[in-house]
Amino acid sequence: MTTLNTRAWISLAVLALVMAFLVFVPAGTLRYWQAWLYLSIFAGASILTTLYLMKHDPALLERRMRGGPTAETRPTQKLIMLGASMGFVGLLVVPALDVRFGWSIVSPGVVLLGDALVIAGFYCISIARTCPDTRNTANVSDTVSYPSCGR
Repeated sequence: MTTLNTRAWISLAVLALVMAFLVFVPAGTLRYWQAWLYLSIFAGASILTTLYLMKHDPALLERRMRGGPTAETRPTQKLIMLGASMGFVGLLVVPALDVRFGWSIVSPGVVLLGDALVIAGFYCISIARTCPDTRNTANVSDTVSYPSCGR
């Protein structure tokens, strides 16, 4: 189990570094508070998710570490995952290029609202992950006891 946990932490650290690279290099600056806030939220939610899975569902953690286009066996799924991965990269790079080239001005309130929606999204995913009614679609192990889903 320690090996799985170690691999999970290394993968999470690599993901955080890659995301930072994809944000700060195109932006051309580290003085980009919106990116620091987003990366902090994403990293924090990812750490909490990893800790939860380590404790409650290591089998799901193992499956989640084999994600992405290369982990898929069916061509359609490979294509879908490739598109999703490219979209994720685009969601990091395009706003960074916007900062560099000044294409738009976004008010701090809109930035904070967007970050609040990211937090809400992670929360909804955590609810779905722990609710027995979504185990089949969320690919959650049947061997884990789940808290109430608000019923």
